[in-house]
Amino acid sequence: MELRALRYFVTVADELHFGRAAERLHVAQPAVSQQIARLERELGVRLLDRSPRRVRLTAAGQRVLAAARSTLAAAGQVQAAAKEVMTTVRIGTAAGLTARLERGIDALRERAPEFDVVLVDLPVEARLNALRQGELDLALARGVRSAPGLAVRPAWTERLYAVVSRHHPAAGRPAVGLAELAGDTLRVPAREHDPPLHDAVVVALHETGLCPRAGRSTGTLQDTIVEVGSEPRSWTVLPADQVAEIRSTRVRAIPLEPAITIPGSVVVAAGTSGCAAECAVAAFRDEAALS
Repeated sequence: MELRALRYFVTVADELHFGRAAERLHVAQPAVSQQIARLERELGVRLLDRSPRRVRLTAAGQRVLAAARSTLAAAGQVQAAAKEVMTTVRIGTAAGLTARLERGIDALRERAPEFDVVLVDLPVEARLNALRQGELDLALARGVRSAPGLAVRPAWTERLYAVVSRHHPAAGRPAVGLAELAGDTLRVPAREHDPPLHDAVVVALHETGLCPRAGRSTGTLQDTIVEVGSEPRSWTVLPADQVAEIRSTRVRAIPLEPAITIPGSVVVAAGTSGCAAECAVAAFRDEAALS
């Protein structure tokens, strides 16, 4: 039994006229008559009483009509669900998220093994705008708590690390407190490079009640690492995932103690279905939350 035959039958039942049903379906009238006749043969019952003047449902036709409507509605839900399974997932990202991206993509593939991933590295504002314009399916961002036209879903927290020159007195320590760095100069990338991350780090530090002595802003993350590595009494602070990608041998990363964290989020378009958003959040959660 074909869904097409059920759709033709429901349309004829709505119109009670083969000609009007054919117009609605954008097919020739004989095609409608053939599908209805085939359906009646398959079911072994007469669904419609036809006469030159009118068409009406038989008692069997009335019963089959309700079932046909339910079947077509269910088929529509299946098609809608299939469309939600993306064949290509476009993810907005930035430096320092490699490990999280790898874990997240693996987790997504456990749910839907066959899809392509396109990673788009953009500054945070461009990332959010690309989401609004439908050019991305989701984005990862640190420090973003809300964004007009988008749904920001908290997904992880990252511990902050102090990054110091290898010649800094604390370089060999397993952990360091802010008070121990009070006499040194804090160097952070300029806010323009990533405003939400910059603000999240500044707020997290100030909430400790210990305000580090800030020096001039630096350039990119890479520039910051180079400058700190060259100045034994300066330091910077980075999220754990960024620390994992430091390749310089001139600096050391030390966990701040007590622990200080900043939030990370999965950002999606405001109209994204709840199920799709939850799957994305679950995929990019902290490893501990996935175990």
